[in-house]
Amino acid sequence: MSNAQQKKYLVTGGAGYVGSVVAAHLLEAGHQVTVLDDLSTGHREGVPSGAEFIEGRIQDAAKWLDSSFDAVLHFAASSQVGESVVRPEKYWANNVGGTTELLAAMRDAGVRTLVFSSTAATYGEPDEVPITEDAVTAPTNPYGASKLAVDHMISGECAAHGLAAVSLRYFNVAGAYGAYGERHDPETHLIPLVLQVAQGRRETISVFGDDYPTPDGTCVRDYIHVADLAEAHLLALDAAASGEHLICNLGNGNGFSVREVIETVRRVTGHPVPETVAPRRGGDPAVLVASAERAKERLGWRPSRTDLAGIVADAWEFAQRRESE
Repeated sequence: MSNAQQKKYLVTGGAGYVGSVVAAHLLEAGHQVTVLDDLSTGHREGVPSGAEFIEGRIQDAAKWLDSSFDAVLHFAASSQVGESVVRPEKYWANNVGGTTELLAAMRDAGVRTLVFSSTAATYGEPDEVPITEDAVTAPTNPYGASKLAVDHMISGECAAHGLAAVSLRYFNVAGAYGAYGERHDPETHLIPLVLQVAQGRRETISVFGDDYPTPDGTCVRDYIHVADLAEAHLLALDAAASGEHLICNLGNGNGFSVREVIETVRRVTGHPVPETVAPRRGGDPAVLVASAERAKERLGWRPSRTDLAGIVADAWEFAQRRESE
């Protein structure tokens, strides 16, 4: 890539799972990347080689953000649904308060393009699937509510101050990209949890409810490969238009049940995965599947890693690498 095409990006939360993969993709595309992360949930080793790293909070972004940056990709957030229910104040302070400060810093520095990491949790329990961006937003927890509040803030910023912004509402992100993968603590996502059972690090996987109105009685979810997700962010940077807040769902459009995921892990790893049926969890919809038609139309995005076995295989390779470290 020539210097004329090279751009400079601030990636907040770039030491976390999705942020690190996006930062790696930006570097591979020839751009300059600065990662801002307070390492409260991210990992220093997750920051890709070649990126400048600043250990700091988004509330203090004005210290580092200046007119040399072309755009901000904003991943920094508290993101545990369960924790948000018992500590909602943390989610309003970090996700809403932190983004308020970040938007002010961008305004003052004249940085006028933003790609925001939003979530399918903004929709709550949908009336219809697949879920489109026109679905009613009725989050069922403070995490989803805080992300929806940020989307409303961004819409106002675009209308009032000409910000060019794209919010990407993720469904279930999974898989790994080379040295970058999931390492949450505590881990709450299904695929890494099932892989922990395959590794012998966990005795059994809990299946929360097997009497849903689905083909095998277990919940169905849409899994999107983290590398496909990252590619959407680079396309979103190109699609962002002054004064417009574009909101796009990101999913592969296919649903996989909890039991399908468990069986796929058994097949990919060759290890037994004992399962235990537990009572349903409150607020778990039977089916959550995305319509990503708008992302295809507006961003030109096409997920290419939609095979569940491939997603699991990449996650398994990362899990094995971590275990051997």
